[in-house]
Amino acid sequence: MIEAVHRKTFQVRAIEIDGGGFIQPIPFLEYVLEAAGEHAADGGLAVTDLFKKGLTWVLSRFHIEITRYPKWGETVRINTWPSGRGPLFAVRDYEILDAEGPIAAATSSWLIVDLKTRRPVRTAEHLEGFPLLEKRALADEFASLPGLEREDVVKEFPVFFSDIDLNGHVTATVYIHRALETVPDEILFGWRPAGIEVNYRGEAFYGDGIRSRAARLDGGGAPRFLHRLSRLADDKELTLLRTSWAPAPKNYYGEQ
Repeated sequence: MIEAVHRKTFQVRAIEIDGGGFIQPIPFLEYVLEAAGEHAADGGLAVTDLFKKGLTWVLSRFHIEITRYPKWGETVRINTWPSGRGPLFAVRDYEILDAEGPIAAATSSWLIVDLKTRRPVRTAEHLEGFPLLEKRALADEFASLPGLEREDVVKEFPVFFSDIDLNGHVTATVYIHRALETVPDEILFGWRPAGIEVNYRGEAFYGDGIRSRAARLDGGGAPRFLHRLSRLADDKELTLLRTSWAPAPKNYYGEQ
């Protein structure tokens, strides 16, 4: 029988940490998505299971709020569960905990897509029997993210072979990584992402180039940015993001 809540434990590895000894944002997000994939596989709904039907999972929206980044060697537990469904989407939520309690919360929206047409299909017939827990770890109705009205920073990146996932396109966390690379150095070295909201809107493939743009949002307080990623050849919009930042913690050795 499939459990309504799936629990998975990770230990932060040396190859996943930053210069301060804390886990980097992208491996942290990959923990969350790995737990989701494992739960789906338990119910016979892994990507490879859907491939047999000519279908696949595609991440449409993702939102995480982080209050603490765990250090090298710490154990992290992810609790995840399907929290809602609509005609064309499935919502999944996540609690992220260390030994003391919650350190982050996330929510996501997924589509089941036809591999030939690249169009979403109705989810009901494919998710029948999979448990649903109508509880939200992070309240988000996934309203549209705003576009950029200006560009403070623009960078261009190739799509590497290592960026490609089982679906044959750029994997979800690569877009987030390319977005974070456009934040000014003084933010990257002195702050950490506290909130990341993502709206996936298109696909990029091996051989494409990606243009990553960022604009800092006006107003006082902690830094916030809007991001837009597009395909280099035709400016096709791939991803919109909004990030908020908090001061970096003291490093592993207790220094700022």
